[in-house]
Order: sequence, then structure tokens, then C-alpha cells
Amino acid sequence: MESKQILNEATTRMERTVEHLEEELLNVRAGKASPNVLNGVMVDYYGSQTPVSGVASVTVPDAKTILIQPWDKNLIRVIEKAIIDSNIGLTPSNNGEQIRLSIPPLTEERRKDLVKQVRAEAETARISLRNARRDAVDAFKKATKEGMPEDESKDGENQAQKLLEKFSKQLDALLDKKEKEIMTV
Repeated sequence: MESKQILNEATTRMERTVEHLEEELLNVRAGKASPNVLNGVMVDYYGSQTPVSGVASVTVPDAKTILIQPWDKNLIRVIEKAIIDSNIGLTPSNNGEQIRLSIPPLTEERRKDLVKQVRAEAETARISLRNARRDAVDAFKKATKEGMPEDESKDGENQAQKLLEKFSKQLDALLDKKEKEIMTV
């Protein structure tokens, strides 16, 4: 294994970790309406589990409302039931044509719970970053035993540490941004 290859692998893993955290943070409701709240809600559509966005148009007309307009009017009840069963904490109301989800304002206690949840997600991502660095360092140690020059190996280990620091900063920036978003009333 060349040092470039080891570092590229570590970089790829770290990038995927940060991207995954970004996706997870999108699913956390911060008091503002977002179609991402419905990402995990699946509807039984002719025998197959389909996301709500696959059977309806999901729009956000204002900061406190999500509007779901099914392409097939027969799906209104099915979508409504799926939302209730999904435990996302929103109660749907329909007028026969479309479903409205009103986003209630978050209480201070709920905001703090969401911040804890976001921090837990970030900590999981940090562990993943450290694991990627550890694997890279282990790969360099193994490569040294297989004939890689020691100074090249030490150089690689230092670069792996720098990668960890770089991606940790990105992770911290994401976390700070999401915490501000949650705590903003």
C-alpha cells in the first residue's frame, strides 16, 4: 500500500462521515417547516413502500406549514395514516385535496432535547472520524513492517492527523450551525 492510497481511503471515509452527519441533521426538526421531516415516512403504494415525496408533491408555503398534495387523491388517507404512525410528532389535517402539517413552536425543553440529540449524532460522527484516522495509522505501521521507509510512514501518520483535524472543524461548524438554528426562537 502506498501512503497516497492510505490517505485517500481515510479522506473518503471522513468525507462520507461528514456527509452522513449533514443528512442526519437535516432530519432534525428545528421549529421551521422542512420537507426533510417526511424523509423517513413510507407509504404503502400498490404493494411497495414508497417515500411520501414519491407519491405526492411536498411544499413549504410558509415557515410553519408543510403542504402535501398527493398525485392520486385515493392516497390521502394512506399518507395521513403513515404520518400518524411514523411518530414524527405532527398531526395531519386534510381537506379532501391536500394534507397540511402545522409545525408547532418548540418549547425550551424540546429545544434542549434536540440539541442533545444533535450533539449525540455529532459525537458518533467524531468517533467515525477517529476510527478512519486510526485505521490509516495502523495501515502505515503495517506498511512500515512491509518495507515502507519509516519517515514516509511517520509523515503519513501526521497527514492522517491533519485530515482528522480538518474534518473535525467541518463537523464542529455543522454542529454549531444546527444548534443555533434549533435555539433560535
